Amino acid sequence: MENSEITLSEKQLISSLRNKLIEILPKNDENSIRLIDNLIDKSLYEEKISRDIFGHLSILFGLQTAIIAIEEESLRNDGVLAILLYFSMLYNNYTTDEIKELYGEPVSRIINGLVRIQELYKKSPIIESENFRNLLLSFAEDMRVILIMIADRVNLMRQIRDTKNLDAKLRVSEESSYLYAPLAHKLGLYKLKSELEDLSLKYLEHDAYYMIKDKLNATKRSRDAYINQFIRPVEERLKEAGLNFHIKGRTKSIHSIWQKMKKQKCGFEGIYDLFAIRIIIDAPFDKEKMSCWQAYSIITDMYQPNPKRLRDWLSVPKSNGYESLHITVLGPEDKWIEVQIRTERMDEIAERGLAAHWRYKGIKGESGIDEWLTNIRTALEAGDGLQAMDQFKMDLYEDEVFVFTPKGDLYKFPKGATVLDFAYRIHSRVGNQCVGAKINGKMVNFRETIKSGDQIEIITNITQKPKQEWLQIVKTSHAKSKIRLSLKEIKVKDGVYAKELLARRLKNRKIDIEENIISQVVKKFGFKETTEFYKQITDGRLEPNDIIEKYIQIKEENTKGARHAHHKSAENFSFDVQEQFKTNKQDDILTIDKNVNGVDYSLAKCCHPLYGDKIFGFVTVSGGIKIHRTDCPNAPEMRKRFGYRIIKAQWSGKGNNMYAIPLKITGHDDIGIVNNITSIIQKECNAILRSINIDSNDGVFWGNISVQVEDINMLDSLIKKMKTIKGIKSVERV
Repeated sequence: MENSEITLSEKQLISSLRNKLIEILPKNDENSIRLIDNLIDKSLYEEKISRDIFGHLSILFGLQTAIIAIEEESLRNDGVLAILLYFSMLYNNYTTDEIKELYGEPVSRIINGLVRIQELYKKSPIIESENFRNLLLSFAEDMRVILIMIADRVNLMRQIRDTKNLDAKLRVSEESSYLYAPLAHKLGLYKLKSELEDLSLKYLEHDAYYMIKDKLNATKRSRDAYINQFIRPVEERLKEAGLNFHIKGRTKSIHSIWQKMKKQKCGFEGIYDLFAIRIIIDAPFDKEKMSCWQAYSIITDMYQPNPKRLRDWLSVPKSNGYESLHITVLGPEDKWIEVQIRTERMDEIAERGLAAHWRYKGIKGESGIDEWLTNIRTALEAGDGLQAMDQFKMDLYEDEVFVFTPKGDLYKFPKGATVLDFAYRIHSRVGNQCVGAKINGKMVNFRETIKSGDQIEIITNITQKPKQEWLQIVKTSHAKSKIRLSLKEIKVKDGVYAKELLARRLKNRKIDIEENIISQVVKKFGFKETTEFYKQITDGRLEPNDIIEKYIQIKEENTKGARHAHHKSAENFSFDVQEQFKTNKQDDILTIDKNVNGVDYSLAKCCHPLYGDKIFGFVTVSGGIKIHRTDCPNAPEMRKRFGYRIIKAQWSGKGNNMYAIPLKITGHDDIGIVNNITSIIQKECNAILRSINIDSNDGVFWGNISVQVEDINMLDSLIKKMKTIKGIKSVERV
């Protein structure tokens, strides 16, 4: 939006904000002040005055944003220059080199980051995901880019209260709620986070906001009086006990109260914990717990506690290091009040150890974000340490990349993932037929490594088929498993096609196909497995007519041999059931291979045999064969009653099939136990989780999971690793 005139009131406000800006900047940086003055002067006298969709003057908006960034985020010289330059001179089309020459490399880097973020923002219509917030962080090479974005959004939310552009106002408010507030929370900017949430609620749910605000205002005096009434006797008793402490009281934000009202489905009067009391004790490390429990004892002697609301994170701290005692007691006038008891050290961890705070609020972090964000927060609070921001590089997500589909959907991959990985994430059919892609409009091979921010469009061809070497191209276990599955399906199809081809050729010669002769033909051609034999027929590397001739030759030789064979009399023959279980290498043994033909067999569901298990076959009434494990619970009864129907069996090949195996698992119901179980399965090479069903009661959990594995060795390895998970008591094969 453009407007060639700057109003008198706008000029006066610019002058006032300029003076305030100069006042709060370090006095020893005259160069920055001079550059700021030059920027303001140029903007005031530019022929082309720029305004945003709400009519805000760019230079004025930039000054307001810069002051927020200084006061709330401790941003300093280069960051302030970048803000003013970005908002006031964006339309002048300066090149990166020109900005670097005029204002220095740090300012140029920040401007470049802001431009990249805006381009990324426009690329994705779906930005309300945790992945998009992570992508923003990974894209911001200089952390000040994210700080400026947050300050900009806070300023915008303050300025649009009376705007007539209601559609844009609602969109901005929604974005503030699901994108900017969580970003501010991650960076420990709790005040800005609460302001963004409250303003979003104010614009999106006007009636709810003002209802809560009015009730808080109406009860403020009585609430403050009540807090003092509660704290005064507590302070006296704690001092008498010789504890060194201070007490904080805080009222929940309007947004937080509204969320509780919706969650608990109650009115304002039904929220009893509108505020919380925090007792922070100064105690030596070795006396911390004793001091906290001493304070707990004093308070619960004075006020009746609610045992259901006790949270003891002293004895067993949270996994993120959070330590504190949370109790809810019945205070004066029979009102429930939450009291948090912790030491100075614990409070420092809770406030600066950002992971503890935002995981506690339900916002999860990834990678090395905990330590990194703590360092950022420390730099922010240092006030004069923002020069260190120049050194901050966003290597937080160095092992992850975030990419877009053409529609704007966002996916996360490990570093080094390729176009082929992306194709298989979209759909296995897309992966199977992938021949290349367009990355940001440029044609590339499917071996191309993808990078954060790439927009990828997969190119397919129906004639394309997966190949064995693709397993070396992809990086994700998901893609590898899909490729393996497709390769197995192709082999099966090749086998069926080749077998039908041979059967048709033999039928033309009025000869029926026989599996035992086919097996001999396979060996004559030098193959150990029928799969490779059939594959070479399908690929055209073996001539079907040569195979037919060899088949006829072997069949005639077998017929001649049968005529001269010596036939035994059945008169003295006796059948010994036990003989079937003796290990005589000369006995006939049913060989189970994934491509065994002419034998109707299936794997028994009562014991779920898999490659590597000791097995036997059981001839069913229908004539088919069921394969059981030798330690099958039904085996003793089958041997006792139907020994004559049992045949020996063994596995052949390399175990390239996948077997669904059920497992029974029990243990202690710890937080994250299911995530730990699934993580172990996903990390196990080639293993696939098919289903999981977990129940728990009184701190104990039990359940069943189904996994796909290739053989007994993989299953044993997986069970062994699962047993190492903290809280797991037993893992048994069903």
